[in-house]
Amino acid sequence: MDTEMRPGSSLSIFLLFFLFSSLNIQHCGAADNLSLGQALSGNQTIVSKEGNFELGFFTPGNSRNYYIGIWYKTIPGQTVIWVANRETPVSNTSSAELKISEDGRLVLLNSSKIPVWSSNSTPSTSNSTVAVLLHTGNLVIRDGSNTTIWQSFDHPTDTVMPGCCLGLNKITGKQQSITSWEDSDNPAPGPFTGSMEPYGSNQFVLRWNGSEIYWRSGVWTGRYNPSISGSKSDTLMKFTFVNNKQRKCAMYTILDSSFITRTVIDSSGLLRQWFWVQSTQEWQTFFIEPLYQCDVYSQCGAFGICDQQKSNICRCSYGFEPASMKEWEFNVWSSGCVRKTSLRCGNKSLAGEQGDRFLEMTNMRLPANPHNLTLGSAQDCEQFCLNNCSCNAYAYVGRCSIWTGDLRNLEQLYDADSGGGTLYIRLAASDLPGSSSSHKLVISLTLSVIGGILGILCALVGLIWAFQRRKRIWMAKQVESSLIQFSYGDLQHVTKNFSERLGSGGFGSVFKGTLIDSTEVAVKKLEGLRQGEKQFRTEVRTLAVIQHVNVVRLRGFCSKGSKRLLVYEYMSGGSLDFHLFQNNSTVLGWKMRYQIILGIARGLAYLHEKCRECIIHCDVKPDNVLLDRDFCAKVADFGMAKLIGRDFSRVLTTIR
Repeated sequence: MDTEMRPGSSLSIFLLFFLFSSLNIQHCGAADNLSLGQALSGNQTIVSKEGNFELGFFTPGNSRNYYIGIWYKTIPGQTVIWVANRETPVSNTSSAELKISEDGRLVLLNSSKIPVWSSNSTPSTSNSTVAVLLHTGNLVIRDGSNTTIWQSFDHPTDTVMPGCCLGLNKITGKQQSITSWEDSDNPAPGPFTGSMEPYGSNQFVLRWNGSEIYWRSGVWTGRYNPSISGSKSDTLMKFTFVNNKQRKCAMYTILDSSFITRTVIDSSGLLRQWFWVQSTQEWQTFFIEPLYQCDVYSQCGAFGICDQQKSNICRCSYGFEPASMKEWEFNVWSSGCVRKTSLRCGNKSLAGEQGDRFLEMTNMRLPANPHNLTLGSAQDCEQFCLNNCSCNAYAYVGRCSIWTGDLRNLEQLYDADSGGGTLYIRLAASDLPGSSSSHKLVISLTLSVIGGILGILCALVGLIWAFQRRKRIWMAKQVESSLIQFSYGDLQHVTKNFSERLGSGGFGSVFKGTLIDSTEVAVKKLEGLRQGEKQFRTEVRTLAVIQHVNVVRLRGFCSKGSKRLLVYEYMSGGSLDFHLFQNNSTVLGWKMRYQIILGIARGLAYLHEKCRECIIHCDVKPDNVLLDRDFCAKVADFGMAKLIGRDFSRVLTTIR
């Protein structure tokens, strides 16, 4: 039956259609672009056409502030690759707006409709100006002629994405760089930056505070950087150096579309390239520079000493204490240390207090930027520093060097050939070990607490227990990262003083250990090695990035003096040799044997063809094939491995 539509109904439908059309014009849905007249607010986002990146408001960590950012949409957890208003957050997203202004700029307005961030792009009067989020994670602004007038890749924050050419814009004279976040809760610019050197050698450098260079990539060879371990992976990525009339920059592109990667300078000053592992749903490290945290400038802050061989790498110099104990408890050391006692600067009180003295610190990496003086002896150098109230330390190595202001980048060294020197740091006399003031203070404190000595002992026992527990918990957390450097004492504790031997071979013995989180590990004590500290760490660095289901994973290492130990994941299934040749073992079925052979082949193929450095095992036998509880085969024991280049055919005979 036909129904006649009344005029009033037609008018209502028309008004309803007009209302929804207006709303669609004013607010952005889940499209890949933002046009003139549209606004992004609240939980609204735009998504790249391929659906892999998303732009909108986000809140980092425990912060209560909101920022406009870009993140991976298809990866669990919010991994942010770019932040617009990193220095000017907003507090209310329901009234804040991201929109295209009348002159074609992308602007963020706060709740008072005051601009807090702008793209500062070239003005455009076109009504067709649009911001588009591309599948590369690049946000571009295009005018009516479809010309890109601004892009986020030209203004990176802490991340370099594939396709982003980082360097010098010769037209504008602007030098692009990446800058670390202040911390995980605050994307504001931190103290660490990474950039290509605009003039001179073609290399990437990391700086602290915009001035102190603490790592260089090495000169670009035309194909890759020799010091960037991942840049030679020509099966996954292509590295390109561009030098034309418009720009001088370096970039990397992905050859395998399934390979998801990003390069980040983190808040601790480390440059990391991450790649996404779909099978485990986690990010893993592809390369890290510099390899050791103590190589990062001012890692431990002012008057802090970095010690790479300690599980807790930062400590305060004698006579100093953490400026923020709360931050140090969370292994955030950038605040550094402060003096326990102010310097007297040559002044003595009427009570006869002593002035300042110097504490000798041997085998130290000396601070940068000394004031060098021509003085005849170490005594003259000491006296000069003592007479200068701004002098905090001196050293005498053929000439006098003094340092004023904060002492940064201090590191405790161990090797005799490491280039360390003796540093004399200025302290109040009462803070020196064995000073008369210290003895008086100890006697006074001892007398004042003699009545409660038992209580103090109990408190000390409790503190020691708490400290050891915190240390073990820290170790457990570190094990979750890509690699940890253990102290020898840590591994003694983990293995119960190396009491449970799993086996032995030509290069050492293997012991079972258990970490604080009950994770079982295998600790191998290497014996008879003649290689030096630097060579050992270089090989550990290569083994650390090996990630394959059929290769035993390296969890950590220890290098102390002549002691060399490697910490691997524990294989509860034992060796293949046991299952094949021991009378009391379960006979493996042919299907299981076939799967084990396939696993061995996959592991060896990975070592030969997929690693960044080709690894030839040279000792493949049932003893060196381990099985997990599901009888998955894993290639183990690289004691005989040789690290050679891709063109290895001419040296294979020599190795054998």
